[in-house]
Amino acid sequence: MKYVDEFRDSGLARRLADAIRREADTGRQYRLMEFCGGHTHAIFRYGVQDLMPDNLQFVHGPGCPVCVLPVSRIDMAIALARKEGVILCSYGDMLRVPASGRDSLLKARAQGSDVRMVYSTMDALRIARENPDREVVFFAIGFETTTPPTAVAMEQARAAGLTNFSVFCNHVLTPPAMQAILDSSADEEVAIDGFLGPSHVSTIIGSRAYEPFARDHGRPVVIAGFEPLDIMQSALMLLRQLNQGRAEVENEYTRAVTREGNLKAQALMNRTMTLRASFEWRGLGSIPRSALRIRDEYADLDAEQRFDLPSLPAREVQGCECPAILRGQLRPTDCRLFGTVCTPENPMGACMVSSEGACAAYWSYGRSRQPDAVRAGT
Repeated sequence: MKYVDEFRDSGLARRLADAIRREADTGRQYRLMEFCGGHTHAIFRYGVQDLMPDNLQFVHGPGCPVCVLPVSRIDMAIALARKEGVILCSYGDMLRVPASGRDSLLKARAQGSDVRMVYSTMDALRIARENPDREVVFFAIGFETTTPPTAVAMEQARAAGLTNFSVFCNHVLTPPAMQAILDSSADEEVAIDGFLGPSHVSTIIGSRAYEPFARDHGRPVVIAGFEPLDIMQSALMLLRQLNQGRAEVENEYTRAVTREGNLKAQALMNRTMTLRASFEWRGLGSIPRSALRIRDEYADLDAEQRFDLPSLPAREVQGCECPAILRGQLRPTDCRLFGTVCTPENPMGACMVSSEGACAAYWSYGRSRQPDAVRAGT
């Protein structure tokens, strides 16, 4: 397939692997965090880690939007779904994520709540138009990539006079999460030498958003595409920066990402949403100015203001290491639940549910069945 096959060429992959092995300084270790869950799955699907030298390890970051949403927000969504007259619209991954007491949106639907899986915000708007006597709430999640479609839905609902449509906003921002990772890097277990910058997010916010990490923290960032050769080339670029003592933002994914990003999408987000003072992330705790809320001008579309939502103590499933995995502190196979009681058919945590979760990647591509040395990337 044109424009895809060339990024999966086995001959080029071997040459890149040879170049990386030549560049790697055998006297040091390299820990590169791929922030994006799509990168994690590509690394496992194509065996990229197995092509790396023994002293280069990919560290899985918090780049899975389903995974980083805390249990308390899922509890709130379930409470919304159980309100009389409400139709809750959600992306499919969220339906099976465990909430407090092993509850979930899927269980709420089985018990009679009207929870509907949608593929886009336009599906949610259509459901609102088709059910004028019901309150339709869109459960909005995701990083900067999925935020503009939510903003479009809000503006279209306002223009169409859909008074029965609202948004439960849980959009989070990438740079503050990267900052939180760096703030915790004094702990050797989560020390990061450089970042593979996320692909789709960067098409929206641009490469300029990462410049403070290079300038102020001395950590190189290379924005990487999703294909295996993208990731290998980006690893080589990071390796060269580290060996030369440089810390810069480089863009491997030039076919999609610019320095400024998508200015029209940014303006749309700024018009409809604003920063929250702080927001809780699974695994990272409360991070200042790391998420978005709906602006006061659109308060009539804000489900948190339209409905009385409970704020109850929430807790992870006992023994689930998803929070530590999201920090890059542990691998999925370090969790005693992984592959035993926790499987895709019976997930104990969000990292096994989501199509971008690290646990799902380990399970799907057989890393759990490989020798320990290979699983560790050594």
